[in-house]
Amino acid sequence: MQKPTIILATSNGVGMGHLARACAIATELKAFANPVIVSMAGGIAEIPTALGIRCEYIPGRDRNWMSTMAWNNYLRDRLLALIDETDAKLISFDGVVPYTGILAMKESKPEIPLVWMRRGLWKRTPQRMALYLQTKLVDSIIEPGDFAHEYDKGPTAQRKDSILTSPVSLFDSSTSLSRVDARKALGLDAERPAVLVQLGTGDTDMNEKLSAVLKGLVGWKDLQVVLTKAPIDKGGTSLAPDGLDVKIIRYFPLAKVLRAFDAGIGATGYNTVHELLPARIPTVLVSTICHTDDQETRARWCDDFGYALSADQANMADITEKVHQLQDLSQREKLSRKCDELPATNGAAEISRILTDMAAAGSSQLPGNSALKFIMHSMRRYARVALSWATALFRKIRPYKNVKSVDSLPAIWSDETASAPLRLLINGQTRFEHLLSDSSPRYRQAREAIAKRAYGRLVASTIHNSSQK
Repeated sequence: MQKPTIILATSNGVGMGHLARACAIATELKAFANPVIVSMAGGIAEIPTALGIRCEYIPGRDRNWMSTMAWNNYLRDRLLALIDETDAKLISFDGVVPYTGILAMKESKPEIPLVWMRRGLWKRTPQRMALYLQTKLVDSIIEPGDFAHEYDKGPTAQRKDSILTSPVSLFDSSTSLSRVDARKALGLDAERPAVLVQLGTGDTDMNEKLSAVLKGLVGWKDLQVVLTKAPIDKGGTSLAPDGLDVKIIRYFPLAKVLRAFDAGIGATGYNTVHELLPARIPTVLVSTICHTDDQETRARWCDDFGYALSADQANMADITEKVHQLQDLSQREKLSRKCDELPATNGAAEISRILTDMAAAGSSQLPGNSALKFIMHSMRRYARVALSWATALFRKIRPYKNVKSVDSLPAIWSDETASAPLRLLINGQTRFEHLLSDSSPRYRQAREAIAKRAYGRLVASTIHNSSQK
């Protein structure tokens, strides 16, 4: 029996949470289906090589390459073209709220089930006002479990419209590298202690937090401090105290090499918590203030039950003091042992089976009464248009920050799959049209028509085909 194609779409988000969940689910899906990941997150550049999953990058609305309305039409058309190319049987979207372009795609392809992967622990943000409408415009909602689920008091907590699964994690104890092999893969000294720091840099408050973290590591004998980004501010000044041995690594997925570390310090996003703790890494959590994700509540749960230490994200002295506690071997052993009590993170396997069953069943169809179908279709359309205008108004009030500039050169087309060149194309200043690897000439033609509507004259450009290299 031929495996169905299932498209896993994700928003860009602040961190890697949306994309990491999609990767974990896609890995499990391989046994039952042909997964394709499409994402607005730049991290998608790492996936084809590392995981062997077909991927396509879609520039997010935050790139500011076109108006909000135009972008949602562009997203709709990109997804419709991808469905036609792959004969996909289901689309899953992992993001805070479904974009109106995705909802418009559903109007054009009512037979394709649309599943919303809706994380819990929402803050009471304006997006909650549209929850009722959004739930009516998708076929199903799946909530990936969260260790801190019992502390969830947000607007989704009491709703009965979703399927709750176990937590989702890219960490798999059966496939992750041993301590020795992980250190070899990262180029770390086999005998010296190593600590992973995942906070990010750039914003002033994040730089202050990172400085406080690094200060707390001073004095740890022979320590190797591992970061995924250089600890420098926007002016290029180092945030690391003198004497620390700092190493910058790039490895995806990090979940595979977590056993290399004696301790970790990270933000309290879904991804970090559900990888570090299942890997039994003694951890200090430093929350990031996000618009929707209630990271402080997740950190409080971890601290209250002894699975990790939580630092007051607004108190630099407390961050330094909590990080310093990791230098105590007995404290690290206590935290690591406690993590053995955490529930299993089998959510990706559970979700992969749910999606496969949904794809086989198809979308729930309305009765054959054509008048009723027309009324329901009109109601869905009016609801989607209302959400579209509400989104545009919201972005007027709360515009994206740090929008990357874009030049006026023709778009670059490529079906690149290698991480380094794909990363450059995604992060470049020229509009980039990414093509699914091994796609058909018909798909290329459809994509050119979509790009022409979006960019006008900025369409034709040099074609870089990785398959021809």
